[in-house]
Amino acid sequence: MSSAARPLSEPQVLAHTKRRLFPAAEDDGPSYVVADTQFSKDEWLPGQPVTTDVRECLAPFNHVRIGGGYPDLVGVRALESDLLAVERVGDEPPLIAIEAKGETSSGVDTQLGIVQAYDRLHEANAAYLAAPAAAITETDRTLARELNVGVLGVDATGSVDALEVPRVVGNRTSSEATALRFQAGAQGVADKSFGLNHPKNYLGYPLAQYADGDTDALLSEYKVVSAVESARQGAVFLGLVEDGPRGIELTSLGQEVVRFANARCGSVEGALEEFADWYRSRTRFVDLAPEWGQLARRVVFEYPATELLVTELQAMHDDWQPEPSLVDLVEHLHTVHPTFTVELFVRGDDDVRRRVLTEDGDLRREALADGHVYHSPTVFQLKAMLYHAGILTERGREPNRLEPTEDVWALREPV
Repeated sequence: MSSAARPLSEPQVLAHTKRRLFPAAEDDGPSYVVADTQFSKDEWLPGQPVTTDVRECLAPFNHVRIGGGYPDLVGVRALESDLLAVERVGDEPPLIAIEAKGETSSGVDTQLGIVQAYDRLHEANAAYLAAPAAAITETDRTLARELNVGVLGVDATGSVDALEVPRVVGNRTSSEATALRFQAGAQGVADKSFGLNHPKNYLGYPLAQYADGDTDALLSEYKVVSAVESARQGAVFLGLVEDGPRGIELTSLGQEVVRFANARCGSVEGALEEFADWYRSRTRFVDLAPEWGQLARRVVFEYPATELLVTELQAMHDDWQPEPSLVDLVEHLHTVHPTFTVELFVRGDDDVRRRVLTEDGDLRREALADGHVYHSPTVFQLKAMLYHAGILTERGREPNRLEPTEDVWALREPV
């Protein structure tokens, strides 16, 4: 049997589709995509194993509800014009849902895939059926056009052709969609990290950027931080600076930090001199420098994950769980914000997601007891910043030093 004639399983169809719509090398704007947890298993159908290369291609996995169900692939990316009739929705790239169908003993159920994709348009901006090209009929294409569903024809060589191109639609944003947009944006933690665990390192960056002189040299001269790239990256995550047309530029929040420094110290240079006095101090920042600590608190609270964490920790406190462990917190969060919880706390590695999540997207508590499954930027760096800003009672810990069942996540000042 020639390679072109080999039957394509659903995981294979989905892997080829992901490579086409979400190429690995991204340099054209925000992008993030997950495959449903059902594709993390070793065997798709009896006698039909999911190969390691297919599973690695599809990772990371999450169980994301969009519309009335769980699409096989869901992500955020500005697609090319040959795939989508309109490239963007306002200032954000579209949320894309894909339903894949592969060859089985009873054929390829393309019409079911089209109807499933149509259902996802209740929340997605664009939806597609992806199926073996030979199985797609003119009747399928007519139905897809009527329902505004895209059709992607896949062959065994990995080629993916857009047979029907959908129009982008505007839809309400669910918390699940918000979680994926968070990961796709500059503040997402998917393939990046907070490299530093003290908010002063990030507050100092917009001051050095604004001051006269080389930013890197000023950060070193005033002993703000030596890990300049990590400071810049963290300042981007916190929304203090952004990559603009002329390079790194202050955001409105970063400008407010400069205004605070000028009002309190007379100049940003004067403010940076204060930073030198805090070098290597382990004292909680809000106690060491109360006014700067309160500014750090406002900045950290602007980070999208912070409000969610504080809101749910308050809810747990109200339900007589004032000092939840990390495991308690993750289990609670997963009941109300499942997608966001997995993306924020659980490493995206194929092996880790398979250990933590069942094929139905449920959590395995025993896996949560292992510190190595957690995302360091959240359980170490972000938690440490929340501690220094006076929001949490305890510092963060590196995953290799973490005891999740004993690691306390509690509000310092519950209401």
